[in-house]
Amino acid sequence: MAFEEKIKELLDRRGEAKMGGGQKRIDAQHEKGKLTARERITLLLDPGSFEEFDMFLTHRCTNFDMQKQSYLGDGVVTGYGTINGRQVYVFAQDFTVFGGSLSETMAHKICKVMDQAMKVGAPVIGMNDSGGARIQEGVSSLAGFGEIFERNIMASGVIPQISAIFGPCAGGSVYSPALTDFIFMSKENSYMFLTGPKVVKTVTGEDVTTEKLGGAQVHATKSGVTHFVGDTEEDTIRMIRDLMGYLPSNNFEEAPYVPTEDPVDRLEDSLNSLIPDNPNEPYDVKDVIYAVVDDGRFLEVHSRFATNIVVGFAHMGGMSVGIVANQPKSMAGVLDSNASRKAARFVRFCDAFNIPIVTFVDVPGFLPGTGQEYNGVINHGAKLLFAYGEATVPKVAVTLRKAYGGAHIVMSCKQLRSDINYAWPSAQIAVMGASGAIDVLYGRQLKEITDPEEKKKFIAEKEKEYNDQFSNPYYAAKFGYIDDVIEPRNTRFRVIRALQALATKKDSLPIKKHCNIPL
Repeated sequence: MAFEEKIKELLDRRGEAKMGGGQKRIDAQHEKGKLTARERITLLLDPGSFEEFDMFLTHRCTNFDMQKQSYLGDGVVTGYGTINGRQVYVFAQDFTVFGGSLSETMAHKICKVMDQAMKVGAPVIGMNDSGGARIQEGVSSLAGFGEIFERNIMASGVIPQISAIFGPCAGGSVYSPALTDFIFMSKENSYMFLTGPKVVKTVTGEDVTTEKLGGAQVHATKSGVTHFVGDTEEDTIRMIRDLMGYLPSNNFEEAPYVPTEDPVDRLEDSLNSLIPDNPNEPYDVKDVIYAVVDDGRFLEVHSRFATNIVVGFAHMGGMSVGIVANQPKSMAGVLDSNASRKAARFVRFCDAFNIPIVTFVDVPGFLPGTGQEYNGVINHGAKLLFAYGEATVPKVAVTLRKAYGGAHIVMSCKQLRSDINYAWPSAQIAVMGASGAIDVLYGRQLKEITDPEEKKKFIAEKEKEYNDQFSNPYYAAKFGYIDDVIEPRNTRFRVIRALQALATKKDSLPIKKHCNIPL
């Protein structure tokens, strides 16, 4: 064969590989409103930066006459490229080839990019669109899943791992995304579940649609499995690129510094009148966040799940920070099981990847009731407590209003090695609120007062005494639990100065194999 013919053969093979399962199946993918694997990679990466691995790999299965059906690349496109100039590794399952089902060969391709990413210290982004295990390959397909899962586990806390769901992700397939740091789903055509509607119907008799069982809306609001939901695939991919701007490439690096023209010492006068006079009146804590971060840009994580707590990324003084904030606008900002585990996982991610944590506190306590106790709120609350206490990154906390009881401790208090703790003049830091405290402190005396007006007057007097003594930040400051009481409009400046001062912080944990966090 002449050299020119060999070049032509190469180009023909490349052309064949790029067609996946063929034009008919590509058209079917588009008719469903879905992009192909290669189209997704093109949108995700910087133009011209993609370098592909294993384009010519094919499966080796001969069961059920599988040798008669073979496609170059075998249902997944893998390689590396850049996002805003920073290297990332990617794999995108190709639904046009055997429904994106996982074969031993496909697993080998995915594991190769994950291994390479670990060697060079670069993030991995996986785009899932798969019917699950390739049944014809039997246990070899299951072994492939196991190989991928083990790499997810080994990479955890070493390199950022991001999963995007752009189609079906069922059965064993769901565990790889579940092991990664962030999951993205598109509003249409994406779903995740361990067992599908037919199996559910057979086993439990329950009729349920694919969407209601494992659609993006369900996982964004009820289960908390997914962190981000995009209106379209294009929108979802844009969100992934946006997230990458806040993350370091690996656990030995810092997140990229983003220059800003937003002055560090910018005053935000609106914050001086944000807190209502009535301590039970809600306000939106996001007004605080948007007011103090660089250029008013905040990327919220888990925005539709456990809305009584807000978590997400921003830049302050050019530095990437993770923000955790109680939300008085939702359930009065009370902590419950879902909010606790949502925040705990976010805090642990930030700590793993050297991202400082800024906490805005306004929490009246933990949600009471049998529903919470039976759901293990003790363990879930302990996760958040554990996460803050374990974290060695710079930690700055600002108490805006309420910080009562165990919830005060859990929210990055001084005793959990928080580095700098500020409070606004509106802060109320105590074991409990005034009304509850009066019942405990003066319960016997209240029983002896029979006149309603006299009892009302007594309660008012004692609540005022309690508030004057405890429901202000100066009592906590007297013991050094609050480093300073600050004017709200100075919050941006004071937090950024604190983060700058803590930039060289070194903290350590006792030598151990690993922690045993209360899961």
